[in-house]
Amino acid sequence: MHTGKRYTPLEFFTWTLRDTLLLLAISAIPTVLYAAGMSFLALPWQPVAFLGTGLAFIIGFKNNASYGRIWEARQIYGAIINDSRSFGYTLRDALGGKQSATVKQMFYRHFAWLTALRFQLREPRSWENMQRHSNQSFQADHYVIPEKQSKLEDELAGYLTGDELQYILSKKNRATQLIALQSETLAGLRQEGVINDFQWKELQNGIIRFTDDQGKAERIKNFPYPRNFASVATYLMFIFIFLLPFGLLKEYARLGDGTFLQGYTIWLNIPFSAMVAWAFHTLDTVGESSVNPFEGSANDVPITQISRTIEIDMRDMLDEPALPAPIVPVNNIVL
Repeated sequence: MHTGKRYTPLEFFTWTLRDTLLLLAISAIPTVLYAAGMSFLALPWQPVAFLGTGLAFIIGFKNNASYGRIWEARQIYGAIINDSRSFGYTLRDALGGKQSATVKQMFYRHFAWLTALRFQLREPRSWENMQRHSNQSFQADHYVIPEKQSKLEDELAGYLTGDELQYILSKKNRATQLIALQSETLAGLRQEGVINDFQWKELQNGIIRFTDDQGKAERIKNFPYPRNFASVATYLMFIFIFLLPFGLLKEYARLGDGTFLQGYTIWLNIPFSAMVAWAFHTLDTVGESSVNPFEGSANDVPITQISRTIEIDMRDMLDEPALPAPIVPVNNIVL
């Protein structure tokens, strides 16, 4: 997540450099050919304008849907924060307080769940955008993805016993099985009479909420923005960008008629066509870069930072003296 007031012009220029050069080339080729005498290349501007108007609506719809996905993802992790805090103090007070070994075991198992979940959500999908050169280049220059810098087993080793660690690593969905272990422990405590039915019910409701939160996050991760809508937007974008300089050839050619610029204004078609195409293309790319809120981009929900914040809060509930350091933004970006 970018935490600054805005991306700087240099960041935007660097991020879109390749696309900008391509747009300039697309605008330059028909302009040079028209100036060389191939006036038949010119198209009427009205159809191109109609296409641009329709494309603007499509891009607006796509960006609105992209914002909806990233906002829903942030709400999910906001719920995980609140559910974790309430589960923590309810568990602590029901199982004997801050010095209870069982409380500490279940707290640390919850930290392991947060860790396993964020690693699962960072796994790449074929429709995600971090493989794009512009995104990889921006990431390499500005930030690192924590889940790419360490291994899940090393992270979990700090929270789980040896037997639990081996058991969890043998499972496919590690986060789900960690929640199942929590539920199993609560069931055993109920059978032993350590907690009563009311306490078990309250704590079990917390487990159910975590399952619900995980399922919602997995739904966003595993269900892309519908490919049919994305494909239509992409194809129309290509058609518009290709036709735009052809549709403006005559307009810029006669723009300077009767002035000292007569015969020269045709060359304005290159920068202005590229500028209009850049605006449409960049807005589409911004939407595409926000539609997958867990992939590791600079626009992601900061699930690693949120997980660390939860861990700090819950360790503090146990009065642990050595709390982990909070994760702070680097180059205005935090994940």
